[in-house]
Amino acid sequence: MEAQNASGAYLTSNQVLARYSIAPITFYRWQKNPALGFPKPLVINRRKFFKADDVAAWERARAKVSA
Repeated sequence: MEAQNASGAYLTSNQVLARYSIAPITFYRWQKNPALGFPKPLVINRRKFFKADDVAAWERARAKVSA
């Protein structure tokens, strides 16, 4: 289930893993590599939440780079 607030939906780390069919170590590397520019999470009680709009924008930007 997606968390939601006034500014939009959020994805959990597990939802991001499923969205891209990647391993947790790959996701960790994406977050640690500043050259990739993966969106920064909102951290609540050591759990990470990513704005769905930011993830989609990152996806579009990565598609332009690889095209």
